[in-house]
Amino acid sequence: MKILGIDSSARSASAAITDGGKVLGCFYTNTGLTHSQTLMPMIETLLKNAKVKLDDIDLIAVNKGPGSFTGIRIGVAAAKGMADVLKIPVYGASTLGSMAYNLIDTDCIACCAMDARCGQVYNAIFDITDGRITRLTEDNADSIENVEKKLEEYKKLKIIVGDGAEICYNNLKRTDDVRLASQTHRFQSAVGVCFEAMNAPEDKYIESAMLVPEYLRLPQAERELKAKLHK
Repeated sequence: MKILGIDSSARSASAAITDGGKVLGCFYTNTGLTHSQTLMPMIETLLKNAKVKLDDIDLIAVNKGPGSFTGIRIGVAAAKGMADVLKIPVYGASTLGSMAYNLIDTDCIACCAMDARCGQVYNAIFDITDGRITRLTEDNADSIENVEKKLEEYKKLKIIVGDGAEICYNNLKRTDDVRLASQTHRFQSAVGVCFEAMNAPEDKYIESAMLVPEYLRLPQAERELKAKLHK
């Protein structure tokens, strides 16, 4: 099954194509340009270089959140638009869940973290053993202090991954069993999106109309309006 994976959940953007467990191609950019400018040209170039026609794609997978509100909307809209044209299903991946695949070859506790601002990180914790990923906590927005308390429960090498990994690591108590993922394995990638989709039950493959972003919390403008209304 050929899967086109898309990630535009943060500052970087990426697209990947996999066929079974084989990665046919992956493009990644972190240029500061808006995803509305880069995402579709990136996908077109990826398809051309991988010698895959869009009609050959069986499933489109996209990170549906958490992450940047604008970035998630762009990625989800792109996935839905292409799936509508091709009449194929989509898979909405957790940004944090797909991120865990960066560490698939290392037995560890993966703490997947994204900067949620306002003193919080989006995070989820996974156990990785012998190439198998087991989710230990649900996606949530939490303080770094609470993330630290959760990690203390696990007596195993802990690796922090994601675009919020550095800020999280720098504010944790330093212990020998907590490490920061290397630069080459730190940031979310569309390859992880493809692998999460590939390992998901087929009943999670849905019609494009059913795919919706999962933000975990309201956008800032809505939070500010809500706060004013409750004063």
